[in-house]
Amino acid sequence: MEVAVHAAVLRAFGPARNLRSEEVPAPAEEPGWTVVHLRAAALNWHDVLVRQGRYGSPLPHVPGADGAGIRADTGEEVVILPSLWWGEDESAPGPGWQILGDRLPGTYAESVRVPAECVVPKPAGLSWTEAAALPLVGLTVHRALFTRGRLRAGESLLVLGAGGGVATTAVALATGIGARTVVTSSSAEKITNARSLGAADGVLYTEPGWAEAAKSLSPGGRGFDLVLDPVGSWAESLRALRPGGRLVVLGASRGERASLDVRPFYFGQYDLLGTTMGSPHDFAGLLRLLREHRIPPPPIDRVFPLDRAAEAHEHLEQGRGFGKVVLTQN
Repeated sequence: MEVAVHAAVLRAFGPARNLRSEEVPAPAEEPGWTVVHLRAAALNWHDVLVRQGRYGSPLPHVPGADGAGIRADTGEEVVILPSLWWGEDESAPGPGWQILGDRLPGTYAESVRVPAECVVPKPAGLSWTEAAALPLVGLTVHRALFTRGRLRAGESLLVLGAGGGVATTAVALATGIGARTVVTSSSAEKITNARSLGAADGVLYTEPGWAEAAKSLSPGGRGFDLVLDPVGSWAESLRALRPGGRLVVLGASRGERASLDVRPFYFGQYDLLGTTMGSPHDFAGLLRLLREHRIPPPPIDRVFPLDRAAEAHEHLEQGRGFGKVVLTQN
């Protein structure tokens, strides 16, 4: 008799309501793979793009990249590394790389099967929801700030956005290693919340001249050493940098295209660095940083039961929360 598990299943691309609670076959054990019985699964904006069909996922499909639970074969509490088959080159992912929940069934389910090398022990002190919220955004931000951005203690950082998973994680990690961090937001309340994570200050990007206002909050008003841009506002981000500063870009939620003036760019001696996700080596660096520094756990905005995944997506798309949205088992 075939064993089934509950999952949030997508049978057609489109709006959040297309996510339906169904039963699907339980993932089977096989050599080189591990089954994890999930306790929580966190949402990411990437999941919304999967749901919309941006990544050509097979249908029907179970989305979800982030999860934490019990390893079926050992009973160990684990978190899942959602970056699959990165490859041998640390500078960029190889041709076989993919994100869990793009092509393979993901974590919006009671159980998921992943390559055996993609599970690691759950960090001590984190709840199930906090552990599930950590991997994708923590891995992505760690690579963006430290592997690509070369951020060091004593430097200054501007983070575009204040409420989403990338921004909240960036503030926590950067201030944890001793960097001075400023944020942007459309909400004064989110800036206040970012201060509670360690941000020094913030500006409203809804105000004219916000890039210059942010720059005035940098040391000496000279500009930031590093700007982290997960939204696609490259031109404004460059205006907030100091000469010789670094701009790390990892998203395009506000714009798919950017127009830059070439001469000011090269006279400014800027670095423009693209990044996405990260390797197992980056993930090990993230976990080491959590052990060695006082880093607060990922803030949790809302928790929904698995069978309300559609409602959770709707909440995420509204963009009004602060922190991560998480699904738990019913």
